[in-house]
Amino acid sequence: MSCPHNPRPEPVKPASRPERVSLLSYLWRFRQDILSAQPARLYRAWMAEFRTPFFTSFLCNDPELVDLVLSRRSEDFPKSNRLFEGLVPLLGHSVFITNGKEWERQRRIIDPAFESGRVREVFPVMWDAAAAAVERLGPVADGRPVDVETVTSHVALDVIFRAMFSIPVENDTAQSVFRAFRAHQAARPLLNSGSLLPLPAWFPRWRGRKARRTAKQIRALVEALVATRAQEIAEGRAPDDLATRIMTTPDAEDGRVFTAQEMVDQVGIFLLAGHETSAAALGWALYLMALFPEWQEKVAQEAEATIDPEKIYFSAGSKLRLSRAVFREALRLYPPVPMYLREAAQEEVFRGRKVPRGAQVIISPWHLHRHERLWDRPDSFDPTRWDSQEGRASARQAYLPFSEGPRVCPGSAFAMMEGQLILSMILQRYRVELVEGREPVPVAQLTVRGRDGIWLRFRPRGD
Repeated sequence: MSCPHNPRPEPVKPASRPERVSLLSYLWRFRQDILSAQPARLYRAWMAEFRTPFFTSFLCNDPELVDLVLSRRSEDFPKSNRLFEGLVPLLGHSVFITNGKEWERQRRIIDPAFESGRVREVFPVMWDAAAAAVERLGPVADGRPVDVETVTSHVALDVIFRAMFSIPVENDTAQSVFRAFRAHQAARPLLNSGSLLPLPAWFPRWRGRKARRTAKQIRALVEALVATRAQEIAEGRAPDDLATRIMTTPDAEDGRVFTAQEMVDQVGIFLLAGHETSAAALGWALYLMALFPEWQEKVAQEAEATIDPEKIYFSAGSKLRLSRAVFREALRLYPPVPMYLREAAQEEVFRGRKVPRGAQVIISPWHLHRHERLWDRPDSFDPTRWDSQEGRASARQAYLPFSEGPRVCPGSAFAMMEGQLILSMILQRYRVELVEGREPVPVAQLTVRGRDGIWLRFRPRGD
């Protein structure tokens, strides 16, 4: 008697829109979710052109075009703020938004704080935050459904606060920021008039009242942290953490350090990028572990053999090879930032088609990471692909969870180490299981999140 065939499950993926829809239908879908507002052909097309009465955009999946826009001629394709205009009240003139000389100066000051050797220095911070998260899970690790996005948001923000300001997230100010960030995301700040219409800089924007209020609240809390740190620096008693390093690093060209207001802008993006993206990626990694329990057991066994809960060894991070492969695969399937927007500074020609000056140029990690011509089984979860020649070749062409070129995320090494360490320490202590009837639906909010959360069950190992 033959055994019934049990196909491997496929990780969740949002449904694509029909190929042809009206402009109003597209805008409605975009308002609900950027990902499901796109047609299925983008998973196999090298380029797609979209024209509306308000803007023209080109989505580029051709690896040559991706390299041209992000690396070889990045200065001709400056950052477009169209999609992120709703974040301006929070981020101000942060490095995430600026272009040209202003951006170059900001990177000259920020980059030294994230040099490769710094990961070793902040590793104990990651370890402490992960250990605290493991302990916080104890009371709810009894099989009850838990929205892991709240868990991962808490631990990711804890890492950032410990690394930036040498305080745990249980600190009163950190807790206030944590609550305000959750409220800010719930306010859906990406949905505003500037995101959809090519408005001039002087034209007033419509932004939701709740989004403006939460942004103001977060900035006020950050201003207090920056003011306190500035006083500690002046008095010679500031800890040697990321905030101190950035606030005391002079620009190599003009010798000036960040003003207090400039630092508030930068802290805003560190909190947003460092907390929001890490939380999203870790949430999806835990979902994948619940969906593929055989891989979960491999990661747990590796963690048990590598991590001593009582001692902090930086060398342990480099030994978590299976965890790293799993986390890389989670970043491929669910890249935290699903699209990078650039703008053509001059008329261009892409694949024989004219690209007018001012057109939006979209590089979409979401589609590149699942592109049918660039990856073998693009929608499947397979951490072993990172050890194969074919997988490494695909990654060189179409894997950019942290962008690439001059605007690559300065904290990418930090984020990778953080993700694999926290994932391993959680799975060392707990098994994670799916919740029947609560399959997550990926949507693009500030990052790729679950539409109604990512609900899983935790149980102590050994029970």
